[in-house]
Amino acid sequence: MPGGLHTEALLAAGYATFLLAAATGLELVARYALRRAEQYETAGFTYRDDLDLWECPAGAHLHRHAVDHARRIVRYRAWPDVCNACRLRPDCTDSPHGRELEHRQESWLESEIGRFHRGLSVALLLLAGVILLIAMARHDDPADLVLLGSVLATVGALGSRALAALRDRSLGARVTRGGAGLPR
Repeated sequence: MPGGLHTEALLAAGYATFLLAAATGLELVARYALRRAEQYETAGFTYRDDLDLWECPAGAHLHRHAVDHARRIVRYRAWPDVCNACRLRPDCTDSPHGRELEHRQESWLESEIGRFHRGLSVALLLLAGVILLIAMARHDDPADLVLLGSVLATVGALGSRALAALRDRSLGARVTRGGAGLPR
């Protein structure tokens, strides 16, 4: 009992803190991986916001071609005659219709992979909370209860924020799918 704390209470608090860190790390890694995947698809291309088009490394423009309102995706395509005559075509595309890029209009949390990882994070935080509640029920020492309660308050605050954001983003994505225009 170092410092008046029981070993079981210290282990429960430590494990809950580990789960909290794992949930945070999981989301950071998932966001980074998604951002890298999106950058890979558009590597070498530059988005021109003032003209709403992408510019390829050879200087050709990919214009807005199609909008999928349900999936919140905007497709940009270069003119086939420009792409087919380009010296960089073999390294860029094998399509005879010109290079196409997809630009997703959703935030990380609105994406399917974002909601999946947020759900995993919420599950880890819920597990941490259950562990802490069980440990609190097993101990009556004030020092143990203060430690466990403070970790539980942190886990609860972060878990409720994560769950609220997940719920809001999921509901928001469903509401905007009715054919409303894509936000810029």
